[in-house]
Amino acid sequence: MESVESAGDWVTDLHVWLELRLFDGQLSNWMAKLIVISGTLVVAIVAYLVTRQVLLAAIRRMAARTRTHWDDRLVERGFFSRLALLVPAAVVYLASPFFTDPFFSTLALDVVLRRLATAWIVVVALRAISSLLNAAADIYDSLDRNRGNPISGLVGAVKLVLWVLGIILCLAAVTGKDPSVLVAGIGALTAVLMLVFKDSIMGLVASIQIFSNDLVRVGDWIEMPAFGIDGDVLAVTLTTLKVQNWDRTIATVPSYAVITDSVKNWRGMQDSGGRRIKRSIAIDMSSVKFCSPELIDRFSRFSMLEDYISGKQEEVTNYNRQHGVDMSEIINGRRITNLGTFRAYLVEYLRRHPEINNEMTLLVRQLPPSSSGIPIEIYVFSRDKEWSSYESLQADIFDHVLAVVGEFELRVFQNPTGADWLDRRGRSSAA
Repeated sequence: MESVESAGDWVTDLHVWLELRLFDGQLSNWMAKLIVISGTLVVAIVAYLVTRQVLLAAIRRMAARTRTHWDDRLVERGFFSRLALLVPAAVVYLASPFFTDPFFSTLALDVVLRRLATAWIVVVALRAISSLLNAAADIYDSLDRNRGNPISGLVGAVKLVLWVLGIILCLAAVTGKDPSVLVAGIGALTAVLMLVFKDSIMGLVASIQIFSNDLVRVGDWIEMPAFGIDGDVLAVTLTTLKVQNWDRTIATVPSYAVITDSVKNWRGMQDSGGRRIKRSIAIDMSSVKFCSPELIDRFSRFSMLEDYISGKQEEVTNYNRQHGVDMSEIINGRRITNLGTFRAYLVEYLRRHPEINNEMTLLVRQLPPSSSGIPIEIYVFSRDKEWSSYESLQADIFDHVLAVVGEFELRVFQNPTGADWLDRRGRSSAA
């Protein structure tokens, strides 16, 4: 207060000097007001232009010459440009004592200007901090080990808190009241604020959980059946999750849906050594049989079955001999079946396939029989995880499986088609 009063006394002395010395008392009161207002505006504008055209230009040149990228991010996000707006605000704040007595005593413009300048400084500082946080997010995302991590949602949460505090400080500066009094008053409006900012508050909590638990990143392939989402994540913000589906449509859901609803994230597959192939074919049960010696001899000539047939024959023969099995009846003892041999062939075929990862799970299993036949399921992992290559490999494998199944005197189960009925009808007519 003493500094403000001394500034007011100094301004009064300046006014007297202007009236009595400079213009021999001819300077009117309105002219003095005009000089003070014009001078303040001119100084503020000139200071801002000098800062922007000289200082900021120098900073941009320095940032362009350095090898580091963090200063380039600050320039791109407008951090320094926003800081430049503090200069005219500071000029207006410092010039507020000129608007005291005797020029503007009836308007109290000194108090008004100080309050407005303070609010201006708070807003500019908040905008500068926001750009600083955006630049920090850009720098963070540029690191390879953290690429795609949705720190933007966390940054949005921090900015939301800062802006709420900034609004309280601005209101306190404009009204001249203690910020704690305003906070106490806002407490009575908590229910209304919770209703108005429900999504933002829930998004704030969700963003913290998403970031801390690393649930979703930009670039992840996710599925959310409840929202019809199946595609790549484009952005994770404070309030929304933006996803581009495989049909190229863009879908947005609330960020908190990641916490409250079921989400399948395919990142684990993409980071692993392979992509799973899990598909089966149905074998007609009536085509399953024991192998005759002629059929076994034929199977032994298949390069992928040589070791299996020799080893299996030895195993079956030793078992039957040890247990004294009467081999005159085909049902007695152990025998080789065409279906078991077919499964052994598929295992060896998949092990030798160059695009199958043998270090991960590899099995060919028989699922429970049903009215649609016996499902033989292939469960392996493709080395190539890219979608088109994966689908092409899967198709090639089952092309081969379907083509080779007849060599084992097996039939694939298939419901009769119109062609089947026509063929049967033609045979009946011929008979």
